[in-house]
Amino acid sequence: MAKELIKGNVAVVKGAILAGCRAYYGYPITPASEIAEAAAYYLPQVGGVFLQAESEVAAINMVYGAASAGMRAMTASSGPGLSLMQEGISYMAGAELPGVIVDIMRAGPGLGNLGPEQSDYFQMVKGGGHGSYHNIVLAPNSAQEMCDFALQAFEIADRFRNPVVILTDGFIGQMMEPVEFPTVALEAPVHEWAVLGNRETRKNLISSIYLQHEIFEQHVLGLEAKYAKAKEYCCQHEAYQVEDADIVVVGYGIVSRVLRTTVDLGRAAGLKLGLLRPVSLWPFPESALRSLADEGKTILVVELSWGQMVEDVRLSVRDRVPVHFYGRKGGVVPTPQEILGQIENLPKSRPVQQVC
Repeated sequence: MAKELIKGNVAVVKGAILAGCRAYYGYPITPASEIAEAAAYYLPQVGGVFLQAESEVAAINMVYGAASAGMRAMTASSGPGLSLMQEGISYMAGAELPGVIVDIMRAGPGLGNLGPEQSDYFQMVKGGGHGSYHNIVLAPNSAQEMCDFALQAFEIADRFRNPVVILTDGFIGQMMEPVEFPTVALEAPVHEWAVLGNRETRKNLISSIYLQHEIFEQHVLGLEAKYAKAKEYCCQHEAYQVEDADIVVVGYGIVSRVLRTTVDLGRAAGLKLGLLRPVSLWPFPESALRSLADEGKTILVVELSWGQMVEDVRLSVRDRVPVHFYGRKGGVVPTPQEILGQIENLPKSRPVQQVC
């Protein structure tokens, strides 16, 4: 496929199809509705299935069913819809079923508005459903990455038999940018554990219920071991101009693009700024942040919320250096000049504390 000027919401669907996705179940919601629209248009052209479910609760359980049969399946929504999907996501994690869930974040709580925000971080990164599990969460910041991360998400979901979330804001979903698509499509794998309704797979059982306490404990311990491997395999970040920086700004999604411009403007004005962008939100790039803290760099976290990811940043640096926060809410995105003003008003750094 040639390079195409396309919305992030459409790019993620085309990327999913190239990854071997052949089933989409969902319900439209702004600013994610183009995902359902594109899935309805493109999936039937490759022999796939699109179904507009009666609700988001139904949609995630349809993904559960398709994944049980070994099909690469996805859904997408925004904050209110993802709230309804949490039980189904927990069931998928408990049954060790792969699937891809796209969250195009909008302003909340409640119905909120249609503007871009990043306040679903706790819900998707910390696991909004019940029980001990993790979503693996990738955070694209461009239409190109919406495509690229869709391919990556299905591979990760199958490798770890776990839900993978593509988490970004309304800006990235709605923004039109050139996207270069891969020329070779992936083949969806055949899973020996899938239930296909035939004699050969009659022995297979997909379930998340274990009534004997000791057996269920072993199952959860197995999940824990799997997540330890996922931490090694899936952790990603991007660093920009951090080597000689005195202050490092941290952000993801559209904010990371604003922060990159902030770094360039600050450098032109004589400020030693750098950017660390978490690409995977779970697993979180703790070691990269810890290394910056060990070098004594001051950190400013910027989010479209009143502060959610900042908690993981503070846990990562363990009070070695100051971690400051600046957030906008309600769909407002800060400008580079606005963030520079915050940087210039930061208190002077205190001595680095050595924490065991």
